[in-house]
Amino acid sequence: MVKAWQVGETGEPKDVLGLVELEEPRPGPGQVLVRVAASPVNFPDVLMCRGEYQVRPPLPFTPGVELCGEVVELGPEVTGVAAGERVIGGAVMPSGAFAEYALMDAARVLPAPEALSDAEASALYIGYQTGWFGLHRRAGLRAGETLLVHAAAGGVGSAAIQLGKAAGATVIGVVGGPEKAEVARELGADVVVDRRSEDFVAVVKETTGGRGADVVYDPVGGETYQRSTKCIAFEGRILVIGFAGGTIQSPGLNHALVKNYSILGLHWGLYNERDPEAVRHAHAELSRLAEQGAVRPLISERVALDGVADAVQRVGDGRTVGRVAFDAGA
Repeated sequence: MVKAWQVGETGEPKDVLGLVELEEPRPGPGQVLVRVAASPVNFPDVLMCRGEYQVRPPLPFTPGVELCGEVVELGPEVTGVAAGERVIGGAVMPSGAFAEYALMDAARVLPAPEALSDAEASALYIGYQTGWFGLHRRAGLRAGETLLVHAAAGGVGSAAIQLGKAAGATVIGVVGGPEKAEVARELGADVVVDRRSEDFVAVVKETTGGRGADVVYDPVGGETYQRSTKCIAFEGRILVIGFAGGTIQSPGLNHALVKNYSILGLHWGLYNERDPEAVRHAHAELSRLAEQGAVRPLISERVALDGVADAVQRVGDGRTVGRVAFDAGA
């Protein structure tokens, strides 16, 4: 028997997550069984508990969408992966990573960078892949441009700061509160804006001499998106990453026409289906940057398995600073 957090009905994480003992999951065709070393809490974990995510695993399920771990067993028809390998990637629901063991698709397993700890490596997958595809493939960020990152101390925002700096951009990070501002500075943001006490539109215009941000990285949506259109540069690009603010914006296309900017959507998960080689290429580039020290996921808090439910709830409530990760060694 193995321990795992399980959601039996949807609701707030603190109310619906229960630590249970289950039979060890068995890998099916094309799958591998992995001993979980670490798994960061992502906002999709919160949304899945609430039943509000676009992917709705059948109940009961174990959340934890990404992980770093050791391959311990291969399912039928698996090639190219060996037991004992240290890997990162996404978990296969309903056997997610907030558990002692999880399942992964063998074809999507990636080697864990040696330069990163288990907790750091576990957070290099979704957030950094999203940042890589968003900034490079979709927005074409260039050295010398200005990048505005919203929710800059969160999972995808923190990755975007480091990737923007690695690309040679000037990075402006927007956060909520002084503690998160310190995280954004530690990540390397050139300018940090506390939205609770400052107007990011005014700061962007001042920083850029009135030109505006060339690229806006927006995982928040709603009013944050609307205000971003007031400080976007000529031929700027607004990346729509998500809607953590709870409101899906209705963009004014006439405004995009008049100011000559682009609105770009990014659903990174689709690349796993449509262009898996591009995902592997991005991982190779991210691993190279990690080896050089240019990117390193900032894990501000590590929790043991029994602390996962509280951590997921705090992420959902916006009460965490930096990345929080389940670490089997904590």
